[in-house]
Amino acid sequence: MKIKPFIALLLPVLVLASCKEDFIDRPSLSGTTTGNYYNNAEEVRGATSTLYSGLPWRNYESRAQDAIGDVMGGNMFTYTDVEYLNFTVSSASDRIGAAWGAFYKIIGYANVMIKTFEEKKAAGGSAAYLDPAIAECHFIRGMVYFYIARTWGAAPIITDPGETALSGNFNIPRYLQRDVLRFALEELKMAEEGLPETDVPGRVTKYSAKGMMAKLYLYNKDYANAKAKAEEVINSGKYSLVSDYNGMFTKMSLDNNPETLFSIQHQFAQDPWGTGNIKNPDRGAGALRTAEADAWEMYIPTLDILQEYEFGDLRRKWSVMEHGWTNLNWKPQRVNAPKYNEFMANGFRYDTIQPTADGGSLNATRSNIAKYFAGPGKSFGGEPVLGQNSGNNVVLLRYADVLLIYAEATLGTAASTTDAKALEALNLVRSRAGLPARTSFTLDDILHERRVEFAFEGDYWYDIQRQGYAKAKAIIEKQNRGTVTGANYITNFTEDKMYLPIPAGEIVQDPELGKEPVPYYN
Repeated sequence: MKIKPFIALLLPVLVLASCKEDFIDRPSLSGTTTGNYYNNAEEVRGATSTLYSGLPWRNYESRAQDAIGDVMGGNMFTYTDVEYLNFTVSSASDRIGAAWGAFYKIIGYANVMIKTFEEKKAAGGSAAYLDPAIAECHFIRGMVYFYIARTWGAAPIITDPGETALSGNFNIPRYLQRDVLRFALEELKMAEEGLPETDVPGRVTKYSAKGMMAKLYLYNKDYANAKAKAEEVINSGKYSLVSDYNGMFTKMSLDNNPETLFSIQHQFAQDPWGTGNIKNPDRGAGALRTAEADAWEMYIPTLDILQEYEFGDLRRKWSVMEHGWTNLNWKPQRVNAPKYNEFMANGFRYDTIQPTADGGSLNATRSNIAKYFAGPGKSFGGEPVLGQNSGNNVVLLRYADVLLIYAEATLGTAASTTDAKALEALNLVRSRAGLPARTSFTLDDILHERRVEFAFEGDYWYDIQRQGYAKAKAIIEKQNRGTVTGANYITNFTEDKMYLPIPAGEIVQDPELGKEPVPYYN
């Protein structure tokens, strides 16, 4: 089942007009009222569905998520976003601007909806369908501010864009990271309080909020609360690991599966741009480019991530294409390419010896990313693909994360643990990957497990970052970020690289963003 985005979000009551800063989205000041809108659950849920859509998330999930989470984290090699590979990111980076704009646009949507729904309630609207919708908005707002705090550290907090716009005071400061994280947590607590126990697949519930709170608590090293919230999700019995690991990321039939706590909802469409999942071409092997599916392999696995997998780890072939990798259902064909067509006739095999013009693959690390690559198109044995677009969701929180959060939070500050429940959680993840159970584990064991479990999902940089500067530096400097023709090790990692710079254009418009952060709470 898919959550259909309510494109009519552009109804006057929710029209967002540009303000002086990109991070302040405000409602139209045209005087439109809510009187004729949001009179039933269907209209309200139609509006909140837009918060799940790829439309507002597009500029983050398309490339910025990869550059920040996996290129910086040492999982992805690229010739395009080399500043993230080499830690020379400037405030003029396109990816920084894209992520910032996407995050504050989503927050702007949530801000306007919260205000609108509260006004509707005050005018006599039913709390039965308005309160859960308000809670959905708090979940999204809390989650996005958590992402902002992890990415930039100190950052603006905007909750009432209309009041800000009317005041004419656009000199908004950065607030201390601890206050941005506190704000995010408070939002998630309101979501937890107001969301239902269950909903249709794809919609967030009380347990989505608990899972995200567990992740935030872990980031804050509040191990007791991280463990407690993760345990509530586990004990609910509402989630389970999906046996088809690769299918979670490549098959529309597995969208909103029992492992998913929150995902960006994609439609199989090219228009509007961003409705579909557009990760496909950036990851796909060029040998799989067809008349239906684009594939230009902008991001490929690093040599370092390839060395991280244990022998026998099934996640390697589920996540990575290497010499000998096959999908015999894929039979791509091309016009006027007889050698290529002959090579592919009996099914696709990843080959680093065959000439590239005839179906071989010979990139800088001799590997490609299988995760989120839906294939060469339906006519050639893959999932439906329209050029750059596929219909599979992008998962931002799944049950495997909750299990590993529980295990790590149980470990806490100890050197190792043999706690039975923690081992059970960890070994559920390892068992799916075909690996033997551990009888004890350390923090490094957990970080290893998280790295290979969530490779190419945009999360590993934050796992490195939350270790603190000294350990982060040690992790980064050990990584080989080079190619098969030459190793490359980072020697310029300094503490100021732990967070990304504010986009240059935002500081020009609001000089307060270039100053030291201030407290948000008294």
